[in-house]
Amino acid sequence: MRSSFSPRSPHPRVRPSDARGDAADAEPRRRRSYESTEASDQTVAGEPSVPQSLTDEGQVLPSDDGLAWDLKLFEQFADQLGLAHGVRRLVYTSSPSVTFTGADQCGIDESVPYAARWLCHYPRSKALAEQAVLAANGRNGLLTCALRPHLIWGPGDRHLVPRLIERARRGQLRRVGDGRNLIDMVYVENAAEAHLRAAEALVAGSPVCGQAYFISQGEPVRCWEWIDTILACAGLEPVRRGISARAACWAGWACEAAWTLLRLPGEPRMTRFLALQLARSHYFSIERARRDFGYQPRVSTADGLRRLAAWLQAPAPHAPSPAHLPQPEGRT
Repeated sequence: MRSSFSPRSPHPRVRPSDARGDAADAEPRRRRSYESTEASDQTVAGEPSVPQSLTDEGQVLPSDDGLAWDLKLFEQFADQLGLAHGVRRLVYTSSPSVTFTGADQCGIDESVPYAARWLCHYPRSKALAEQAVLAANGRNGLLTCALRPHLIWGPGDRHLVPRLIERARRGQLRRVGDGRNLIDMVYVENAAEAHLRAAEALVAGSPVCGQAYFISQGEPVRCWEWIDTILACAGLEPVRRGISARAACWAGWACEAAWTLLRLPGEPRMTRFLALQLARSHYFSIERARRDFGYQPRVSTADGLRRLAAWLQAPAPHAPSPAHLPQPEGRT
């Protein structure tokens, strides 16, 4: 179970571990993954593997045949947890993007259906895996649920915060849209606590069994003000230049086409999915999680930002300060 960005878990009930691999390489992966925490419980963060190099958020869609095959492997994986390995509780880390269609989402709850169209592989594969996990509830003695944490951030982050800082240093950040869109996010320790509470609530007859839950701070913020605050934590200037949502979507379409046709390495700087995520409001009700398993974000956004600033400003090797985060190459 991975409970925080750091290999040293702050929670006494969590023994962090991480198993990576191809779903097709099932047996070695199973042997690693089933080294579980107390009571042989599991959390799974991921999605069906895709036989294609472009698989990050905002990347091109793989073939339907490829996704169908990978989904079948994921379903078998979920079934085997209870049948062959005695796992009784499974919490899947999903994403709110499984419902994202490109339009504003203002305070929506879990009654909103999965998206009918997909802008990229990431939300589609998350939705497929989430459905497979929830469908496995009650089979072979396995109880399951899915959590949809949005934009996990905090000290030890190796993804969201470093990317923002790196692109700001390169002068590549542009405000997309009018800057007034509201978003949800969640501090890492609150996300970990939600997983623990959900796992504890997975007992026969519980309303948690077979359900999905949005997880966030419960307090929407203006997307670009929050990004500017993170940059300030790293001693950087706010984002001053902008681009319209329409122009960003066209740029995303062009980048996706170029990366697909030319098989360019790495990931595009802009995609349609990313453009719309940065320009649209998307925040969610967490009342169901509060009611069903007592989730409450214990670390406020303000406290989380203070902790993040302290981590970013700490001298190495304790934490990577801005001077120790990845530096741009070839551009200023």
